[in-house]
Amino acid sequence: MSDINLTSKAPGGPMALRWTTHKNAMKLVAPNNRRKFEIIVVGTGLAGASAAASLAEMGYQVKAFCFQDSPRRAHSIAAQGGINAAKNYCNDGDSIDRLFVDTIKGGDYRAREANVYRLAEISVKIIDHCVAQGVPFAREYGGLLANRSFGGAQVSRTFYARGQTGQQLLLGAYGALERQVDSGRLRMFPRREMLDLVVADGVARGIVTRNLITGEFEVHTGHAVLLATGGYGNVFFLSTNAKGCNVTASWRAHRRGALFANPCFTQIHPTCVPVKGSYQSKLTLMSESLRNDGRVWVPKNPGDKRRPEDIPESDRDYYLERRYPSYGNLVPRDVASRAAKLMCDQGFGVGPSGLAVYLDFRDAIKRDGESTIRAKYGNLFHMYRKITDDDPYHVPMMIYPAVHYTMGGLWVDYNLESTIPGLFVLGEANFSDHGANRLGASALMQGLADGYFVIPYTVAPHLAGRKLPDINADHPACREALESAEARVKKLLSINGERTVDSFHRELGLLVWDKCGMARNDAGLRQARQRIQELREEFWSNVRVPGSGGSFNQSLEKAGRVADFLEFAELMVRDALERRESCGGHFREEFQTEDNEAKRDDDTYGYAAAWQFQGGNKDEILHKEPLEFEVAKPTQRSYK
Repeated sequence: MSDINLTSKAPGGPMALRWTTHKNAMKLVAPNNRRKFEIIVVGTGLAGASAAASLAEMGYQVKAFCFQDSPRRAHSIAAQGGINAAKNYCNDGDSIDRLFVDTIKGGDYRAREANVYRLAEISVKIIDHCVAQGVPFAREYGGLLANRSFGGAQVSRTFYARGQTGQQLLLGAYGALERQVDSGRLRMFPRREMLDLVVADGVARGIVTRNLITGEFEVHTGHAVLLATGGYGNVFFLSTNAKGCNVTASWRAHRRGALFANPCFTQIHPTCVPVKGSYQSKLTLMSESLRNDGRVWVPKNPGDKRRPEDIPESDRDYYLERRYPSYGNLVPRDVASRAAKLMCDQGFGVGPSGLAVYLDFRDAIKRDGESTIRAKYGNLFHMYRKITDDDPYHVPMMIYPAVHYTMGGLWVDYNLESTIPGLFVLGEANFSDHGANRLGASALMQGLADGYFVIPYTVAPHLAGRKLPDINADHPACREALESAEARVKKLLSINGERTVDSFHRELGLLVWDKCGMARNDAGLRQARQRIQELREEFWSNVRVPGSGGSFNQSLEKAGRVADFLEFAELMVRDALERRESCGGHFREEFQTEDNEAKRDDDTYGYAAAWQFQGGNKDEILHKEPLEFEVAKPTQRSYK
């Protein structure tokens, strides 16, 4: 057993003063010395782009990497509904404390309290910062910024730009990033995929990348490495994520010693376009904001095949409003998703497959007028019509839950530093702020908080407090990491088997969706773990990767990512097996209340599970960070 001691480094004292106290106590790097340090940022979504721009603005030399052809193609652009901030513009009782409690409760008391309070505190600055960048948030008639409600809250705190909030925020961060490129302090490396982490003398000092156009391997060194590479939702194959989203950067860092925390905590989004066919390659999100005005219902009679407009009010079951009268259609995502699954499992589902429920805007259009609804959600309605050929202004949308976000990620302390010194992890790639379920509109908040307002402070103690001699590609650690990455690619190309990469990915995705998706149980998880091991063994003996490694080869890219998913999936399943409770998005069928809600076991599982890679076929070692709640005391979560 390793003697790793998980220390959060979260400061003590009054919660409202902790971040300020911590900032005042940290070591600093003087402005004239910052140009001496080179910082590597992997990923250029909201967290990565904001971090790279901020650090370069401060005077550090920054290298930023993305596998897309432009930072503007980062998956953050797909976020639709909004970004939370406790500014209380609606004068409805919101506050930093209320956002903090809502987020802790929404995550089912499985997040680190100090991190969540800091996030709520910083939220009020993010909006002002983005407005100054020119982000076109929606405004009320008088010119004030508009707000709307999201799940898990009884106040309106979500700022938005119609259904394009992620895109507009990313354009703001992209503009800041490109300004630093122009200044010469930031160098951009597009179409590079990180294949390994360089750890020299126990400290993260660089990365190995592959140029996806030429196939060339490159070693890049620096004084700190920041991973902002998003989540692992595509382990399920079908998800709302872009097809390129993957776990590779995080997993390669994990193999080098970074602990992976809470991998079984995956979020199922309740409002997605249902699966249409067996060869579909991804799913489409319909923003949670639609639940502000749309009412979710199913027919009261199982198997009712009438058109929805022909089903009278007396034969409709608005089940979220019935089950959760205080929050209604705006319950958190995990609660809404389980409720939809339950109704479909009981035979009340609609559509050809029976795996859908209605999201109906009839009453909102009658109340506010079609022009008002069009102004709020027009681009989302247009997208839905293009996909389904149904007009949601006249017939209800059909929706069903789908994999969307991942709360697990690399373990980090209060400074966002992993268990490898010098490796910092930002945004969805870390585990720290959302517990077992993320509230809607909190992902954009976390990514920008980490990049604009946290990492500029917390990277300084690493740079000022450790001896970091310059290294280059000839350093033994660099050569070893490079040779390891080259050997892995060479092996993938040499197998020359009979199955495609996608066939393995599809089988893995269906397996983990069925056994480790919206509902899990002991027998199914054990079956999944055994089959994943068999599938991984078959992959390395029977996968076929056409083409060569010396040029653009998307099959090779996918093969490396699926190989990592096949390793990661086993850890995800094992983590779900180990956690014999239900909490948030982790729903063990053996542990539920009488009314089908998650049943936590705080005495036994009130910790963050952090797993240590052991190499080969050895089982990973579980380390536990106890979660202590001084302000938001755990209670049985209720939205009734």
